[in-house]
Amino acid sequence: MGGDIALWMLALLIVLILLGVHIGVSLAICSAVGVFLMLGSMEAALAILGNTAYEAVRKDVFAVIPLFVLMGDVISRSGAAGDLYRICDRALKRLPGRLAIATIAGNTVFAAVTGVSIAAAAAFSRIAYPEMKKLGYKQTFALGAVAGSACLGMLIPPSILLIVWAILTEMSVGALFIAGLLPGLVLALLFAGYVVISAARNPEIAPVTEQALVDMTPAELRSELTGGLGILFLIFLVIGGIWGGVFTPTEAAGFGALGALLIGVVKGMRGKEIIEAIFQAGKTTAPIMFLLITAQMYSRLLAMGGAVNYIKALFLGLGVDPFVIIALMVVIWIILGMLIDSVSIILLTVPIFAPIALALGLDPLAFAIFGILVIEAGLLTPPFGLLVYTVKGSVPDPTASLSSIFIGSVPYFILILVAAFIVLFLPWLATWLPGLMLR
Repeated sequence: MGGDIALWMLALLIVLILLGVHIGVSLAICSAVGVFLMLGSMEAALAILGNTAYEAVRKDVFAVIPLFVLMGDVISRSGAAGDLYRICDRALKRLPGRLAIATIAGNTVFAAVTGVSIAAAAAFSRIAYPEMKKLGYKQTFALGAVAGSACLGMLIPPSILLIVWAILTEMSVGALFIAGLLPGLVLALLFAGYVVISAARNPEIAPVTEQALVDMTPAELRSELTGGLGILFLIFLVIGGIWGGVFTPTEAAGFGALGALLIGVVKGMRGKEIIEAIFQAGKTTAPIMFLLITAQMYSRLLAMGGAVNYIKALFLGLGVDPFVIIALMVVIWIILGMLIDSVSIILLTVPIFAPIALALGLDPLAFAIFGILVIEAGLLTPPFGLLVYTVKGSVPDPTASLSSIFIGSVPYFILILVAAFIVLFLPWLATWLPGLMLR
């Protein structure tokens, strides 16, 4: 009986989402109705769900999200992203398509202090795209580089998606963070390889220029070095601290936020800008926290009804090759990526998919990174394409249409899926560094 109710509630959840009901509200409604039908008492149902929400909020790991979001927002507002981009541009000036590669390199490093891709997409839309446009880069090529490389923020730690995955599966946040490093670098190299090959084969999309950057005053040079080196300091503090066992992820997030505030002050941020960053971090975090609380209720419903075991038995009882089941998961993730945001996709699918992957013999860390990469690709898929809309809203060019951003993002979408299957078939890319950390 409980399993039937849980499956009916799962169907109701899908209907509510298709009707446009907010995913958090849908999760809460289905959880409350499902537990009530199982227990026959609304008072008992509300007591169980209330206790579930309370226990969820009490977890230390929940503090990681707002702190990392604050760290990224302060760094973004301080101007350090622009400093980082200009440093990368100078270092890579001899490569074909150097501005696009500088965008990828800047996003790779910037991702290590943001936690969310939106911040990177917004920052580099204003910083990198105007430079590429000024030097005659093809519009779709330039927009694709900005939108595609911003996806790195969801894989390279600290990543909000990795934190959400860890909370739902009760995995180590630190281990998932370290697991994302090598796959993140592999993805960045795939992006850079695509840019170099494309620019070398067709120089018209990324004209070669010897144009030198404007000479800087000593004060401007100091400011740029402060921003660029400050980001590297934060990476060493956060990732190095977690890897070295000096900090827990929660402690690393706290020190990272303090370090970001220090860099912001040195870069000229004052009371008003800092307050705005704190408010923006709160506005970004609140919906995620609400979703996580309702997702814990949804997980309790699935556990009480035994739905996860039923669905797992259904998948495993198909008698097909495990790769077919994985391919089905990929299709579901990509379709959902066209409709809802990445956090919601994880909340809906991971409580069901993760146990199935474990039963198939897949390593939990490798499957987590594989899943994040596939879900990451959803950030570039129409009609939702969260990063595409972010770039459209941030880029200072009225001629940049949604269609041109989507077209430019297609190669990056394909490369993300390639990276995902590389991790699936070479799981050591995700497990090697965490193995070293835990020795």
